[in-house]
Amino acid sequence: MKDIIEIQKIIVPETFTLLEKRYEILRNISALQPIGRRALSNRLHIGERIVRGEVEFFNKQGLIHVDASGMTVSNDGETVIEGLKEFIYDIRGIKDLEKELKRKLNIKEVIIVPGNLDIEDYVFNDISKATSKLINQLVNENDIIGVTGGNTMAAVAEGVKQQSKDKNITVVPARGGLGRRVESQANTIAAKLANKLKGNYQMLHVSDTLSKEILKSIMEDPEISKITELIKQVNLLIFGIGRADKMAKRRELPEDIVQKLTESRAVAEAFGFYFNIDGEIVYEMKTIGIQFSDFINIPNAIGVAGGTGKAEAIYAITKLKKDMILVTDEGATREILENF
Repeated sequence: MKDIIEIQKIIVPETFTLLEKRYEILRNISALQPIGRRALSNRLHIGERIVRGEVEFFNKQGLIHVDASGMTVSNDGETVIEGLKEFIYDIRGIKDLEKELKRKLNIKEVIIVPGNLDIEDYVFNDISKATSKLINQLVNENDIIGVTGGNTMAAVAEGVKQQSKDKNITVVPARGGLGRRVESQANTIAAKLANKLKGNYQMLHVSDTLSKEILKSIMEDPEISKITELIKQVNLLIFGIGRADKMAKRRELPEDIVQKLTESRAVAEAFGFYFNIDGEIVYEMKTIGIQFSDFINIPNAIGVAGGTGKAEAIYAITKLKKDMILVTDEGATREILENF
């Protein structure tokens, strides 16, 4: 297949250019639906006249529906998107990129989806689907699964295939709660994932941003101690990789700590720890949940992040654990390969 594609690129390169362009447009309609032509044009930075022509083509082929609320993708359109995915992977050389990034980072496995999450919304869905598929492949009987919070992890849990067999799986939140959105809290995601895997779950009803004195008091609670001991037994962890600056803002860290992170050139955050580009800890938050020492010893760990803006954070976190699996996108991959 690869050799044929390379030959076709030489003989009819315009075919692949048009195919990729139409795939991008259709994927963005799917991700943003319902959406109008002007909004889509602005989103893709393509002239409205060009978008109008492509929309007419898609509509004529029965791939989209157009009404007063905007454009939506039909069932046939979604089938085309899914069917083209592997072909687009081949055109863009995604498999070669996976091998190259794996060598660069020297980690266990790399899974890449096309596109750049920073500018293409549909990439979020592809990253979450790839992670969900990976979880279904890795999960075993009697596993204790840890999961962090965030929108990506919520989408991952939603996409995991519903299991019919009880494998005695337990899902736990890897950290305490952060932020105000219940649907993206680690507790909520753990419950959703457990339901999909026909397993059990435990909840950690503790904020991830408490003072040291309160944390010390809470740790003495028997129920909290029971859950934290269970977290230490996690053998499959799914976690998001955060940028240091954005996570410091989400956690509402004091100005002096933010200044310290800046001076220490922190680029990544995971589990309440902040790291520089070399994977060295520059700041540690006292929080309840999985600790750095626990993370190092977990047999299967899946880190998830995409977008060129996450490149530094990804590079730093992969310095910590060489037997981890990374799910990312083309944007972050090319940024790492070109600049690190």
